[in-house]
Amino acid sequence: MLVSDVMTREVETVPPEASLQQAAMAMEAIGVGSLPVCDGRRLVGTLTDRDIVVRGVATGRSPVEMLVRDCMTEDIVWAFADEDAEAVLARMRTLQVRRLAVVDRDRHLVGIVSLGDIATEPRAADLREVGEAVAEISEPSRPQK
Repeated sequence: MLVSDVMTREVETVPPEASLQQAAMAMEAIGVGSLPVCDGRRLVGTLTDRDIVVRGVATGRSPVEMLVRDCMTEDIVWAFADEDAEAVLARMRTLQVRRLAVVDRDRHLVGIVSLGDIATEPRAADLREVGEAVAEISEPSRPQK
């Protein structure tokens, strides 16, 4: 089973020149905590609600004037649409992430794949690692003593 068989295709994105306020409003409107950052169709990074707070609000600069490019994470991991879903699941488990952007071979964003996408796919019964990955990634962090 390929990632393209299970991914979500309609993905809201934000351009790097958008303001942090615009990005936060888009996140709120669709109920998500992160957005892929695309220059046209090309994936160039990701922006999370945490990025907005830690890299944006904490600086004291205005979220109206500060741009997504100032706070986004550029060094991100993605999956190719034609990759095997089981291999991508293993990568997600190793990286401890619940979702990955999906790109074509030109690095154009074509979707998002999440643990939920894989776990709810009827053919995912063949993916023996789904339960283990969900459990491992969902393990709560504990404060160090």
